[in-house]
Amino acid sequence: MQQYLELMRHIQDFGVRKDDRTGTGTLSIFGYQMRFDLATGFPLVTTKKVHFKSILHELLWFVRGDTNIRYLVNNGVGIWSDWPFKNWLRETSGHIDCPPGSPERKRLMAEFVERIRHDDDFAAEFGDLGPVYGKQWRDFDGVDQLALVIEDIKRNPDSRRHLVSAWNPADLPVMVKSGLPPCHSLFQFYVSEGKLSCQLYQRSADVFLGVPFNIASYALLTTMIASVCQLELGEFVHTFGDAHLYVNHLEQVARQLQRPPIALPQLAINDKVESIFAFSFNDFELQNYRCHDAISAPIAV
Repeated sequence: MQQYLELMRHIQDFGVRKDDRTGTGTLSIFGYQMRFDLATGFPLVTTKKVHFKSILHELLWFVRGDTNIRYLVNNGVGIWSDWPFKNWLRETSGHIDCPPGSPERKRLMAEFVERIRHDDDFAAEFGDLGPVYGKQWRDFDGVDQLALVIEDIKRNPDSRRHLVSAWNPADLPVMVKSGLPPCHSLFQFYVSEGKLSCQLYQRSADVFLGVPFNIASYALLTTMIASVCQLELGEFVHTFGDAHLYVNHLEQVARQLQRPPIALPQLAINDKVESIFAFSFNDFELQNYRCHDAISAPIAV
């Protein structure tokens, strides 16, 4: 994963200081690209532990068109909980000023998660994120983009129109209200010599926390689609607009960059599954994932 480490070093060396909507501040660059040969190993960062279970459950959640965090909560995945939790605090409890990491905030988050898990009405009101990724992939103004692109890859692999967009201007006002306009906004597939490649355009990228998840998620999606289309694996190409390091992550970045990378793991997939919509968690096995310890950092919401 030298490509990822080189991106962080590039931002350290050439990034400009910018303000952002969270009030945290970033070092930012505009326009950058990484390439990963998926045949050489599954691109999961090894210089810190990355939670593959969360990545897999999140992608299955996207693929099914779900936008409510209840599925994630019920599977022990908390990566999307901060935004609806913040909205709940703002709208109902008056505790929006509880500082991150405080005992009161932790207590309220635990209460929020339990109510999402057990209270149908509460989950329906406060667990839904609006028309974000899963909705746009499966129902972009009535179009199931994911099903369509897979059918097109099978029927006309040389097409230059194998695209899926999460950026729907008509739905942006609702997405912005929830705090979650799509960051990984457009992806395209390319078939050559029996191999499937994918290029992602990511308009905004939290490089320390988010990008390791994004790399692995789109590599996983490419693997799933290659399997059901009976293609070999090509490349994952990751193209960025605003790629940034939050200034309160710089100490963690420096620590990670001191660590030597370890050989990439392998991903085993159940190749008997014929539809991407039929995959379940147990159809995947991450093999030989050796990594350094996790490095925690606050998420900017």
